[in-house]
Order: sequence, then C-alpha cells, then structure tokens
Amino acid sequence: MQCSHGLGMGQSERGPGFDVAVIGAGVVGAAVARRLQLDGYAVVVLEAASEVLDGASKGNSGILHTGFDAPPDSLEAKCVAEGRAEFLAIHRDLDLPLVETGAMVLAWSEAEAAALPGLLEQAHANGVMDAVLLSDSEVRRLEPQLAEGVRGGMRVPGEHVIDPWSTAHAYLLQALVNGAELRRRAALQAAAFDGSSWRLQTTAGSLRADAVIACAGLFGDRVEALLFGDASFTIRPRKGQFVVYDKPAASLARHILLPVPTATTKGIVVCRTAWGNLLVGPTAEEQESRSEAATDRATLEALIEKGRAILPGLAAEEVTASYAGLRPATERKEYRIRADRDRRLVSVGGIRSTGLSAALGLARHVATLLDGRAVTPLAEPVIPRLPWLAEGAASSSGGARDWTRPGHGGIVCHCELVTRREVEQALGGPLAATTLAGLKRRTRATMGRCQGFNCLAPLARLTEGRLEPPIALPFAGREPGDG
Repeated sequence: MQCSHGLGMGQSERGPGFDVAVIGAGVVGAAVARRLQLDGYAVVVLEAASEVLDGASKGNSGILHTGFDAPPDSLEAKCVAEGRAEFLAIHRDLDLPLVETGAMVLAWSEAEAAALPGLLEQAHANGVMDAVLLSDSEVRRLEPQLAEGVRGGMRVPGEHVIDPWSTAHAYLLQALVNGAELRRRAALQAAAFDGSSWRLQTTAGSLRADAVIACAGLFGDRVEALLFGDASFTIRPRKGQFVVYDKPAASLARHILLPVPTATTKGIVVCRTAWGNLLVGPTAEEQESRSEAATDRATLEALIEKGRAILPGLAAEEVTASYAGLRPATERKEYRIRADRDRRLVSVGGIRSTGLSAALGLARHVATLLDGRAVTPLAEPVIPRLPWLAEGAASSSGGARDWTRPGHGGIVCHCELVTRREVEQALGGPLAATTLAGLKRRTRATMGRCQGFNCLAPLARLTEGRLEPPIALPFAGREPGDG
C-alpha cells in the first residue's frame, strides 16, 4: 500500500479544467466525488459505461457492515467503521433506507463453534464492542425458524440492511447538484501529466484536471497501469450468484444470517433486503471475464438447497429472481490504495464485498491524500432526496411510497408498486436513467415476481426514444397484460 504522503495540490492558479477527475461511477467513485465536491473541489466523474453503477456496484447484497471480521488495524477496518458512522449520520438527511436487523454468525459444526471466541476477539479489536457470543438455545430463541443442529453463534447488533442502489445514487447526485459534472461513455484512453496538470483523453473527448482519482473497480489494474505506467495489483474477478425469494419469505429471518467467515470469503448469507424480499448468496467463483455475470442452474439449485438447510421454511416459499455480481478481488485480500504525491494521483483498487459499507470512509481517506490546495468546503450544500423504495423501514422524512400520494399517474409496475411519476422522474434530472438496467435500479420496475411480464410494454411506451437500447418486448404476438 503506497499512501503515506498527501498529494500537494499546489498554490498556483490552476488552468482551465477541473481540480479533480474521478474515474469510475460505482459506489466508491460516487462517494469520492461527493466528498471532494462538498470539500470545495471542482470535480468531474468519468464513467466508461452509458449508465452509472454498471460494474461491481450493480450486484450487491445490500448489507451495511460493521467491519467486525476485517483484519484488525487494516485500512479496510478503518474505512468500514468510518463509512458506516458517516452513513448513520447522513442517511436521514438523504432519506436513505436503514433496516436495523442485526446479524447472527452461525456455527453449524464443532470446528465453527470453536472459531467463535477468536471471531469475537477480532470484533472487539475492531471496535465492535456490542458483539456477543450466544449458546445454541439463545440462537434458537432469537431465530426460531432455524434448522436443527446449530451449535452456537455470535450476535452483531450493528449490522444492518440498506438499499445499495439508492445509496450510491444519492452520493453521486449530491455531488452533481452541488456542481460536479458527470461524463458517461467516457472510457479513459490516454493520460499525460505535464508537471502541473493532467490531460486525459476519453471516448467522450479530452479534459484537464489537477489531480486524478481512479476508482475503476473491475478494471482498476488496467486504469492504474495507464496512469502510473504499471499496475501494483491484478484484478481477479470473483462472481457471486444470488437467489431472491418472494416477499413472504422475509418473515422467516429476523437477522442477517452469516456463516463463520473463511480466509477467502464471507460465505453464503441469508438476509432480508430493503425492498422486503429475502436473498440467499453469494457464491465465490473465480473467473477471467470482467463483464460476464451469468447465473447457472446448478449453482442456483445449490443455493436454494443451502437456504433450506438454514431455514427449512424456505421449501414452501417461491424464488422469484436470481442475479449475479462480480467483485474486484485481487491476489491479496487487503484494499490496494496507491498514491503518487508528485503527480497528484491516487488509485483505489481491490475494494471487494465491503465497498458499499466502506465507500464514505474511503472517500474521507482519499480526501486526506489531496491536501495542499486551499479549498473552502461548501457552506450550505444542496441535499437531494431520492424516491423512497424501501419496505420494512420507516422514512426519516415521514414520507411514503409514491403510490400512496395523489397525482402519481397510475401504477406501471404492480409487483413493486412503481408509479408513472417515479418512472418519469427517473428519466430526468442530472442523473437520468439511460438504460433499462439503470431504470430498474432507480425504480425497481420489472424486478418483482412477474419479472417484467406485465409492465415491460407500458414501460416501453413511457421510455420511447429515451433509453439506449430501447426496451425490446420478448413476447410473441401480444403485449403483456392483454389477457
């Protein structure tokens, strides 16, 4: 890790361009852009894809971690703790969902039970002092739907469930409404530092910036090599598949149910989502592709069996969706942060499954590497609010789902109760959806039990000429909803 020196921004007047270019509009890039824009820098965000959150950040379990199992005294432990603390401090202002579930680490064998005291010691070393060991009977009292055979557990009250997409969108939107610029389809092609500023050539044109922060996720090593001249790590994409159960299944689990973690993975998790479903996953599958995140039948069936082995009641519940995400793992477990003081350059890489929780903490860490320029934090920053999509969590503003308010224009997606007004709002503004996947992440349209069968046709009409590619209807001879 090369991050011991701050990046002197210099005191001379900068030329035309930006103070900072952030490469990558995933959750970490969004958090970094927000932090630096609020601190007073002029920020541009460069995203290679046509939509934000289109890489590792689109496939997430939505857990706000405490960092109880992070390596003690590591940058990961520090950033997770600080990121969680800042999220708890700002989520009410941004009206972001927080489902206070707590987590239960479950031991199903004598070996796993023997590992719990060490895990508790690690949690306490990381400042998670409310973690406690539980006997098998105490575990079953708190989680009565568990299968027989649990040998004990550890309860971590501070682990919670959040909305991973609204959270990242809110970070980026706050940067934009306070003056930052977002350039999509802007893949980095070339970069040169002339001693005072960077000239960046992208597929959307060229620009100048005094400093560059690379948050390129699954392509982090390639972007680092382009900027630094070499890469200090190699991305080894790790695929995680999930199955999602219909909303009645959520009543089976009160906590986030975690296995005893291993050296390589946090293992298969069973937990509720912010939208009222219950998910099981992820797997941890090494692969070469940085973009292919397909599911396969055999793995999904194994996940279903694993879920039933933990919660037998899942046998009576319906799986309504499945998905897979890629994590930007590297050859080492720790975060890979590299800084070059002389060239005002930072690379943020290897941010694996804790990226959602650590993003705000990572942003603060990156900000400490940009000292030297006299900037003035925004005195009264604009605080945006995104549509409330959660179920099972109260809105801090006292708000409710849009379908409960008058004038919403009708319900377009009945499974997820998405209104016409929500769709139209998602298609406008500085963070407008440009793809169907982006629209899904902003509204949850098509993500319910019918998986779009009944709402794709009205969505195609509403979004005509506004999404690329346009919505294609996979129905032969009729539109959904025709009877």
